[in-house]
Amino acid sequence: MAGLASDGSNPDVGLLYDINGLAKAAPPWFDRVMEFVGEYGIMLAMALVCLWCWWGVRRRGTLADSVSAVAGLVWAPLAAGIALLVNVPIRGFVERPRPFKDHQGLEVLVEGKTDFSFVSDHATLAMALAVGVFVAHRRFGLAAIGLALAEGFARVYMGVHYPTDVVGGLALGTAVALLLAPLALALLTPVVSAVAHSGFGARLVRSRRAESPRRPEAVDIPETRLGGATPDSGRKDLAA
Repeated sequence: MAGLASDGSNPDVGLLYDINGLAKAAPPWFDRVMEFVGEYGIMLAMALVCLWCWWGVRRRGTLADSVSAVAGLVWAPLAAGIALLVNVPIRGFVERPRPFKDHQGLEVLVEGKTDFSFVSDHATLAMALAVGVFVAHRRFGLAAIGLALAEGFARVYMGVHYPTDVVGGLALGTAVALLLAPLALALLTPVVSAVAHSGFGARLVRSRRAESPRRPEAVDIPETRLGGATPDSGRKDLAA
């Protein structure tokens, strides 16, 4: 893989220079923003999306809907952790150096990256989380996938990954989260269901407001008069 990236005519290298060239043309303050966003900001936003999704699924739908959605949200960080573990032997086998070690003229926004480049940990982590959220809730999942794609772009912009490093990370995170989801949900759903029927832990799955019964609608009761006669009874007597 490192040999493939050494040729300047390689599309991977060309795209690297095109995207990273945006960092050269941008003002320094914007590069500092992108540095924070690429390293921490998008991951923080991903965590907020997960919390927002959890808060929403607890308050809507049936109890069964909440159980399945919360089980999916529990699977999301587990999938991310498994994907990162799978990436460890891949990086050791490929041994692709960081792009700034083989190519001159890159604008590197983050110093101190000494590990191998393929596959991107950030892209893998972000997409595994995003697909896990998508399994739990489609709308929040689409937002999380958008954040994962932005994370991949930021890693190339910062000059610390090739585009194929990012594509590999997105594919790895997607594969782990989707392929293992049926087994994971089969194991997690009974656990989440047991928590939902427990005492204190039930609030982690179902909101108290969602369980409160609705107030009965008001029913109009016809006004009665003395002697039990209703306003229509006099009319019926005259008609008779």
